[in-house]
Amino acid sequence: MTATATPAFAAKKKEKESAPKANYSKEFVGAYQPFAQKLQDDSTDIATLQAELPQVVSMAKTPDDNFVAGQITYSVGTKAKDLATQRKGLDMMLDSGKTPAESLATNLFAASQLAYQAKDWNAAISRAQQSIDAGNNKGDPELLIAESWFAQKQPQKGIDALELAISKKQQAGEAVPEAWIKRAVAMSYEGDLKESALKYAGLYAELFPSVNSWGDAIAIERNFYDFEGQSLLDLMRLSMRTNSLRNSRDYVEYFTAADARRLPGETLKVIDAGIAAGQLSASDVTVSEAKSIATSRLSADKSSLPSLASDADKAGASLATINAAGDAFLSYGEAAKAEGYYKRALDKPGVDTPRVLTRLGIALADQGKYAEAQQTFAKVQGERQPIAYLWSIYAKQKAGGATAGNNQ
Repeated sequence: MTATATPAFAAKKKEKESAPKANYSKEFVGAYQPFAQKLQDDSTDIATLQAELPQVVSMAKTPDDNFVAGQITYSVGTKAKDLATQRKGLDMMLDSGKTPAESLATNLFAASQLAYQAKDWNAAISRAQQSIDAGNNKGDPELLIAESWFAQKQPQKGIDALELAISKKQQAGEAVPEAWIKRAVAMSYEGDLKESALKYAGLYAELFPSVNSWGDAIAIERNFYDFEGQSLLDLMRLSMRTNSLRNSRDYVEYFTAADARRLPGETLKVIDAGIAAGQLSASDVTVSEAKSIATSRLSADKSSLPSLASDADKAGASLATINAAGDAFLSYGEAAKAEGYYKRALDKPGVDTPRVLTRLGIALADQGKYAEAQQTFAKVQGERQPIAYLWSIYAKQKAGGATAGNNQ
């Protein structure tokens, strides 16, 4: 705030000849001058000023009168620590049309803050937008607009405003505060705004990688999409790689999706990790049965890999055989071999392209081919696209050397 209690007609006349001459009414000048003296006298009782202020303000007739009336109103409000009076004075100055250009954006934003504190949401939004239009680039007025919309239970409008604030930071090359991203995630999720929730949950994991941010991103995706079977398997694989398997449900759903009969090696890996993390109990029936089946099949499954590879390498190998080879080698951590089979599968008629592309991207990421992995994930369409979106963020992080929350 740059408002003062001393109007132009009381100051020494040093203005340039080209400056417009202020137009004060005689009646207002007569009322203002004695009041201004009392206002500047620290010994004047605030109650006296409050009692006399309405009479002085009522004498204002011209825009210049109104601007100065706003100044003294704001000053009285400041002395009295009365936010409502401060707001009234500020609005009077702004509405007079006489606020100096160099102070306009700042004063508009101050007015929006006072309106927000008064829970006058529409006025807060209006004044904040006016400050933006006037060139304000301080104080993050978009954030105030967003919170005003959130307060009115209009999450989409709030998210739109918050997105502007975030984009503004990014375009300026400034760091986006973590609290802003978390706020966007929370309000999108609470407002059932699926696309926004997924976008900002991913951005949270991207900008602030950790076990918690990755856990939130994956959990939110699972809550919005009813992933199961092979789709769920690939999402839970990301949980494993980001070390964000949080509870027994995560581990159980992961090894169930892997299926002890199909992927015994990966099933045992998940079960052992869950037991080591204290999230699974070896005596639990579901766990013990899956572990028993996987253990009984593990040796034969590993022994069959050379034969499976031989069949898949044949020129006339079927899509099912090639896919099976890719899946088997991926589950045992032989990503380079899996990559070759998935690339061949993409050329076969009837291929489930989104599924194969997802797993090809995983195989590439596991080898450290992060740029190629991102390009591959970008091609995934359909219901697997959200899964590929998070995997792409993971690959981007690994390419940049991020390690927080990652467990390769």
